[in-house]
Amino acid sequence: MKFIRNLFRPSKKYKGVWPIKVYVLKLFFLLMFLFAAKDAWSELMTHKGEWNPEIAIAWCAIAAYTTLSSLGIFHTLKMLPIMLFMFFYKGLWLMFVAYPLYKKGQLAVSEAADWVPIFMLIIIPMIFTPWQYVFKTYVLGKE
Repeated sequence: MKFIRNLFRPSKKYKGVWPIKVYVLKLFFLLMFLFAAKDAWSELMTHKGEWNPEIAIAWCAIAAYTTLSSLGIFHTLKMLPIMLFMFFYKGLWLMFVAYPLYKKGQLAVSEAADWVPIFMLIIIPMIFTPWQYVFKTYVLGKE
C-alpha cells in the first residue's frame, strides 16, 4: 500500500515529479521506440527506387525522434523534449489536417481517418507530463 501511495507523491529521485508520471512516460517512450521506430527504420531500409523528397524527410524525422525516444526509457525527464516534439507535431496535424476534414464531414472517408485515433492517444502522455517541471526546466532554464 505504501508503494502505491508513493507513486502519487513528489519524489526526490525524480526531481519532485510523481513517480507514476515518470513510469507512464517511460511506457510511452518504450512504445514509441518499439512501434514507430520499427516502422520508420523498416521503411527506410527496405525502400526501393527514388524517394519523394517530402516523404523521405518525414520517414527520416520519424526514425530519428523515435530512435532518440529509446533514451527516454532510461532518462525520462531529460528526454521530455522528444515527447514535447511529439505533442506538437501530432497536435498540429490534428488541427490542420484532421479537423478541417472533420468540419467538412469528410474525415471518415479520407486517408487521414486511420491516423486520428493513433494521434489522439497523445492525450494520455499529456495528462502524465509534469508540466510544472517542463516549464521550470525547459522554459525558465532552471534545474
